[in-house]
Amino acid sequence: MPRITQEQKRLNREKIVGAAGEGFRLRGIDGIGIEELMKSAGMTHGGFYNHFASKDDLALAVLHEGFTDSLAALEAIRAAHPRSARAALHDMVDGYVNAQHRDHPEMGCASAALVSDVGRHGAEAQAEYKRGLDGYFGAITEMLLERARQSGVDLTPAEARERAVTLFSQMVGALMVSRAVADADPALSDEVLAVNRKRLKKS
Repeated sequence: MPRITQEQKRLNREKIVGAAGEGFRLRGIDGIGIEELMKSAGMTHGGFYNHFASKDDLALAVLHEGFTDSLAALEAIRAAHPRSARAALHDMVDGYVNAQHRDHPEMGCASAALVSDVGRHGAEAQAEYKRGLDGYFGAITEMLLERARQSGVDLTPAEARERAVTLFSQMVGALMVSRAVADADPALSDEVLAVNRKRLKKS
């Protein structure tokens, strides 16, 4: 039997992380097993341990890749609005607090989809989540400071950091609350999103 190439091994690992990212976001880290994940990745259960020592190892990879992708998307939003930090902030809010993100957690940001799981999965998972938070808080702080400069408003770095933490926490919370009632009361779920979008843009 021919030996697998390093490139094929890398691609297989990416497929596993991709399948796990969707599965974990949709059903939680503990809500889907290795066998089902490997099947959705088009591979056998036994091949899992060629790439990861455990499911917890895989969860760390999912968190790392998820936040890396989300932070890259945030940088793209900032790059799309080089002359208006206000427009970039509004674009960020609109892209995060919306029905599409609510209805498709498997395709969305790990920050909201996996926040409860991370709290139960120990220090390493929390460290990966912290890395993502640090990235969001830092980027949003910079955006708020830039908006203040462009608007001629006095804002200290400490004040901007405080607002950034509040803003992102509210984004995540709004999405989680809207998901919690989406089937029981779609109108209320939509209201949660709409009200928070409006308020967040005034932050």
